[in-house]
Amino acid sequence: MYHSRRLRIRNSYLRQRLITKGLIFVTGAIVVGFIFSFLLFAWYAKDLPSPSKLSQTTGNSTVFLDRDGKVLFDLYKDKNRMPVSIDQIPPSLKEATIAIEDKDFYKHQGISQFGILRALFNILLGRGLQGGSTITQQLIKNVLLTSHRTISRKIQEMILAFEVERRYKKDEILLMYLNESPYGGSFWGVGTAAKGYFGKEVKDLNLVESAILAGLPQSPSVYSPFIGEKNTWKERTKSVLRRMREDGYITKLQEQEGQKTVDKIKFTSPKLAINAPHFVFYVKSLLEKEYGEKIIDQGVKVKTTLDLDVQEIIEKIVKDEISKLKDYHVTNGAVVVLDSKTGEILAMVGSYDFNDDKFGKFNAVLGLRQPGSAIKPITYALAFKKGYTPSTVLLDVKTEFSSGSSNDKPYIPVNYDGKFRGPMQIRFTLGNSENIPAVKMLAMVGVHDFLQIAYDMGLTTFYPSDESLNRFGLSVTLGGGETTLLDLTSAFSVFANNGYKNEISSILEIGDFQGKKIYKKDGSHQKSIISPEVAFLISHILSDNNARLEVFGPNSYLNIPGRTVAVKTGTTDDKRDNWAVGYTKSITVGVWVGNNDNSPMNTKIASGATGASPIFYQAMRELLNLTDGKQKKYSDGINDKPDKVKALTIDAYLGGLPKDGYPNRAEYFIEGTEPKDISPFYKKIKISKNNGKLANDIEIKNGQYDEKEFVVFTENDPVSTDGRNRWQEGIDAWAKEQSDDKFKPPTETSDASAEDIVISIKNPSGQQTVNSNNVEIKAKITSTPNIKNVKIKINGSEVKSLDGDRDEIDETINLSDGAYELQIVATNEKDKSSESTLKFGVNKPWDYLTPTP
Repeated sequence: MYHSRRLRIRNSYLRQRLITKGLIFVTGAIVVGFIFSFLLFAWYAKDLPSPSKLSQTTGNSTVFLDRDGKVLFDLYKDKNRMPVSIDQIPPSLKEATIAIEDKDFYKHQGISQFGILRALFNILLGRGLQGGSTITQQLIKNVLLTSHRTISRKIQEMILAFEVERRYKKDEILLMYLNESPYGGSFWGVGTAAKGYFGKEVKDLNLVESAILAGLPQSPSVYSPFIGEKNTWKERTKSVLRRMREDGYITKLQEQEGQKTVDKIKFTSPKLAINAPHFVFYVKSLLEKEYGEKIIDQGVKVKTTLDLDVQEIIEKIVKDEISKLKDYHVTNGAVVVLDSKTGEILAMVGSYDFNDDKFGKFNAVLGLRQPGSAIKPITYALAFKKGYTPSTVLLDVKTEFSSGSSNDKPYIPVNYDGKFRGPMQIRFTLGNSENIPAVKMLAMVGVHDFLQIAYDMGLTTFYPSDESLNRFGLSVTLGGGETTLLDLTSAFSVFANNGYKNEISSILEIGDFQGKKIYKKDGSHQKSIISPEVAFLISHILSDNNARLEVFGPNSYLNIPGRTVAVKTGTTDDKRDNWAVGYTKSITVGVWVGNNDNSPMNTKIASGATGASPIFYQAMRELLNLTDGKQKKYSDGINDKPDKVKALTIDAYLGGLPKDGYPNRAEYFIEGTEPKDISPFYKKIKISKNNGKLANDIEIKNGQYDEKEFVVFTENDPVSTDGRNRWQEGIDAWAKEQSDDKFKPPTETSDASAEDIVISIKNPSGQQTVNSNNVEIKAKITSTPNIKNVKIKINGSEVKSLDGDRDEIDETINLSDGAYELQIVATNEKDKSSESTLKFGVNKPWDYLTPTP
């Protein structure tokens, strides 16, 4: 008992000592933590700007320059504010701003604990430092600090937030935020924004207008109705209205009415001091994707690839030419110019008029459209890659293409002008843009391989996935898939650049407002897509005015006198899109005309005569004459002929080696693909002398035929799924309609029976006078069953009987002078007989009348 009591006393003593030490440790930790926090606070606070400067800053300007340093757009050069007082701010704007930016604004002391936890959580997940900014913190970022996302900057931001909240009332902080926040372009503060977007005082804003403005400061370059992505402001506004309803500021009915009003909002016409606006906003969107949406608002200097001299020339041409097309129901056009060797964008005109309220802001250079026949060069590039040549003959005749399903109708393409031109070499099918040969060629080279090479050349929507293969058919070579003008022009630059692909580029360098380089282009990164030989063949055809002569004539807008320019046009079947894309070795130009609402143009629009072609013609002519004051900026011509491309004289009609009686022409071939003989379509056929049909074996054996040359076209149908050769059916139907018999060889074989006996008397000849009484009787006998007997008769009397199989007779008979009838009768083992008769004379005329004794 004594020991038990003593043990209890001892344990109590130990507990008290442990608690005492624990309290000392905790107290020490708190003191150390306080000292550390104080020192940390002091460290980060020592260089902080004073909160009193909140309304005294001007911000940094973001500038876009062309490649020579000329200003395209100074985003904040004209930054101006129209400060407003708190009593001028309508409740709807206050509520909308708080709802979308900081719903606990009136509850916290400058920092959102939940926001901080969310930011830490994002850091732990590797998402970077994002989230957690209150209105107070955003005000500090906008005015006192940069928006760099670092932990130290976040701590400084929190310290300042505490200080601002200590110095100012909540409504004062909110007012400063509304007066100092960016609202897009040169609009800083709600006073300027209300005037700039709606033409009214801020106090007169309605609910939806307030919601629009409240949604902008988070990312003004994205959400601005003037400079942001199309219609993103609408979704942002609807999000603001939803948050206002969730926070109890408006009712469900008000939200619904507001969302209906969003689509009816009318803005004032924006007046921006900007060059190449579509290009500038294209570059702006690329910057935001690469560096985040806030980079535009941080003040950067962006040196672009654009050549302002080229841009201004193109803008004027588009404006002038589109104005001429109103009677054709053409309301818009777009042009992009690339450096052929680097892929750099030299000019981008996205619409007829950027300031047009209906469609001006939409950049048609980036819009998805069907390219029509402008895509055909890619099909033929694949063909040349697989060994076909510019002299390969394709039959331009009405042809059915199997759909692959018995339930679907066959595909029957037609040519632009509705005509069929029969046999055509690839040089002329591509030059004249014939549809049926292009579809046949795609069937021969394969849709999958076509999609692959198109994708590799820059058509980003043509990736050969299973879904694409199910969606695209043979019509894709006539423009059945969608692409953008920028992508198609980039693909053509591969032809211009010896088969090498450059990534499209628009930025040369980026620097921040302190002059530090953020990015600098480090040269061109090229990838070989097609061989220089294939690129040369395509370029030579597209620059050959004779190759397109039949359809376009000698003086179309595709022919620029004194210049060598490769070009291809395209027009969709429904006349919704009209294209012209072409190049020299220095520049590649793509043109589109049509309507933004996708309505069809007038049917009189014609490739090579109206629409895109005149714009292309004027653009190329102007740009190839442009100088930098000393020399021309851009040169014409295609790349030089590679060594592995050989010139050869060929048959101008069917593309083989030259043939007697037919004209010749020169053609280029990749080494190893040159023709080795005349065209196989030339056929010598044995025709029966008896009936004009195909000679049978007996007639051929007996020489009873004439050999005659025909042109016989044959094609195999590689897409047939039922055994029918629809391509040959189309060829045969076309041949029957031709007036020239050379296309119509007999198809039936002579009906001379295999059991018939054919006797051909070789000597004497009919009506011959033999000058000797010893007459040689020679004959050739043909019979499939063997001959068993031959009789020779003179004037009806048998003079000789020959038994046994034989195919020749060579006998001599002595006859006196006079006129005679020779008759040879042959019988075969089937007891079938045949005879041949002729008259001749012996030392007398064959018709000599012998005196009666």
